[in-house]
Amino acid sequence: MAAAQNANYSDKTKRNIYITVAGVLLAIAFVIASLVYKIGQPRIMGTSELKINGAYMFDTPRAFKPFVLTDHLGQQFVPSRFDDKWTLVFFGFTHCPDVCPTTMSLLNQLMIKLAETGDDEDTQVIMVSVDPARDTVDVLAQYVPYFNPGFIGVTGQFLDIHRFATQLNTPFRKVMEEDGSYQVEHGGNIALINPKGHYHGFFKTPHDLAKLRATYRSVKAVF
Repeated sequence: MAAAQNANYSDKTKRNIYITVAGVLLAIAFVIASLVYKIGQPRIMGTSELKINGAYMFDTPRAFKPFVLTDHLGQQFVPSRFDDKWTLVFFGFTHCPDVCPTTMSLLNQLMIKLAETGDDEDTQVIMVSVDPARDTVDVLAQYVPYFNPGFIGVTGQFLDIHRFATQLNTPFRKVMEEDGSYQVEHGGNIALINPKGHYHGFFKTPHDLAKLRATYRSVKAVF
């Protein structure tokens, strides 16, 4: 009888130990999961901190005046193309020797990093050509997807592009070379357009991948 009772006590003790260990493991798993979740969340920055890190956001985002441009697939590019997505807009051109390919590569790296947290799913990147005379639809179709198949190239009539660039505070001008060729000087800021299709702010040069990712995620989180 005593032996049977001891066996029952032993079984109960084992079960209690198993339950206790299981509870501790579940608690540890919950803590770890909470830490991982917290680490994955964007850090919310104030206006001053955003500016220190190169991100300048407007108190009141700006609506666009109507425009009609053309993307690298030959389709119309109008303001509605900004709806329901966050859009990063860079002005450049395919003959650019340094700043443009560097920035496009940076934006591709940004999209790769954003994919780690799912922030790429509602983000699109657009390069608007400031050299429409050379950057035709076919040229952009070869150039832009080289950096990322999801990127969108945009061209159009010179005056239409100039008006659009003016709305995004991006100056550019043609500079003639001695041999008769030309380059185009242009602003290097990356404009940010929110899912309502409004000019939300911009990321100032020089660009740093870590800062760009952190500030972008912070702005998205508080929208």
